Amino acid sequence: MPSQPSIDITLDGAQRSIEEGTTGTALFEADRDVVAMKVDGEPWDLARQVPAGAVVEPITLASEDGLNILRHSATHVMAQAVQEIFPDVNLGIGPFITDGFYYDFGNIDAVTPELLKDIEKRMKRIVKEGQSFVRRDISEEEGQVELADQPYKLELITTKGKGAEASASVEVGESGLTIYDNVRRNGEVAWKDLCRGPHLPTTKLIGNGFALTKSSSAYWKGDQANDSLQRIYGTAWASKEDLKAYQDRMAEAARRDHRKLGAELDLFSFPEEIGPGLVVFHPKGGILRHEIEQYVIKRHEEAGFDFVHTPEITKGNLFHTSGHLPY
Repeated sequence: MPSQPSIDITLDGAQRSIEEGTTGTALFEADRDVVAMKVDGEPWDLARQVPAGAVVEPITLASEDGLNILRHSATHVMAQAVQEIFPDVNLGIGPFITDGFYYDFGNIDAVTPELLKDIEKRMKRIVKEGQSFVRRDISEEEGQVELADQPYKLELITTKGKGAEASASVEVGESGLTIYDNVRRNGEVAWKDLCRGPHLPTTKLIGNGFALTKSSSAYWKGDQANDSLQRIYGTAWASKEDLKAYQDRMAEAARRDHRKLGAELDLFSFPEEIGPGLVVFHPKGGILRHEIEQYVIKRHEEAGFDFVHTPEITKGNLFHTSGHLPY
């Protein structure tokens, strides 16, 4: 058989010739740590074909880009698990964030600790199945047909994500639409979502370094005039050991939380009668605050600063002008 035409690319700073149509999977088949690739600086799935002239870099799981891809892949698995429990769920957006991920859901029950446990249990089963993340390009018309039962996705398709939170960029951008299918080993599509990607090759690479952490209320597109949604948060790491280290750091931070220590040491409190976040300093806390203020004043005077004081209460119009009052 005639050989495929070759193309030139730059890999790890060196020029290299490969067969036209070579995918990242084939290019990095000897390195199991590589879970995605950068093509001209943009993260891509390994299953995509490398274009001629591209500058290609490997992305490993433990790298910053790799962790972001891991966390976004875990987000899809979480949404798949939620839709198993609530088939009529309205899917929102599900980006990676610092140290973790979240997904917004409409038309589901209030999230309880028991529900989080059920979702996490289902996620572990999906991870173990080793479902493949398969990317496909779609037109706007195809997306509207495929996602006809998902009002938030339809809105993102028609508006190209405009007016949404910045995190909506994980779903749709200016350069076209893509859907990711979660495909079982027998070829059955288990789930799908509108998404730009990239993702890990399979759910199995998510491993056991993930956990769901909490839930909260959220508004569609971050606007309180829109639908109220349930937001579920999680964290994901390259290994179970990394997850444990993160959980230990969070537990230590909770032990050192100023709100907890302030109450334990009788320094201050936040009476509900006054309002959330409004502090009342007790005698011990008052002395501590006085000492800190005196130190700050001294250092500012030494540095040549002048002091001015403004009112703590003003006309409401000023807060309209600043944009604070509506929030």
